[in-house]
Amino acid sequence: MNSDILEVIYTEEQIAKIVERLAKEVHHDYADTVPLVVCVLKGAVIFMTDFVRQYEGTLEMDFMDVSSYNGTESSGEVRIIKDLDASVKNRDVILLEDIVDTGATLKALTSLFRHRGANSVRIVSLFDKPSGRRVDISADYFGVTVPDKFIVGYGLDYNERYRNLPYIGVLKPEVYS
Repeated sequence: MNSDILEVIYTEEQIAKIVERLAKEVHHDYADTVPLVVCVLKGAVIFMTDFVRQYEGTLEMDFMDVSSYNGTESSGEVRIIKDLDASVKNRDVILLEDIVDTGATLKALTSLFRHRGANSVRIVSLFDKPSGRRVDISADYFGVTVPDKFIVGYGLDYNERYRNLPYIGVLKPEVYS
């Protein structure tokens, strides 16, 4: 797998510091509540694991699996594959995502949670790729901005591969072209 990476842009150590900072920022705003942290599967599961271990307060977790990508391109259609087990009604929801790229998935999910009666919905994203944005949405908390390149690792994938890399790297174009 490492031979398919053009360059490493965030090391395992750098990511750990970013996650720790995000957990502290979010906890500061939710210290007096018990938020429902929703992990968007599969990409955010590694981020979720590290985030909740760094979060110093009480929280509840749930998982949602949605799809909007075919290979390297967004289809524009957001499909729910696995819905939440918990109700969001009258809850403060923290939507945890690996990357805000087109924004279509997050816009659809925030609208859905508001429709279901959530008190609040905030987005925490490890990475932000504003160059890919197709809808008007941004994370309330985000780690770092990433370049307009195809990145993998730390949960981010290409055709279900590379998620287990402990760093974020740029995938060589010949791998996906």
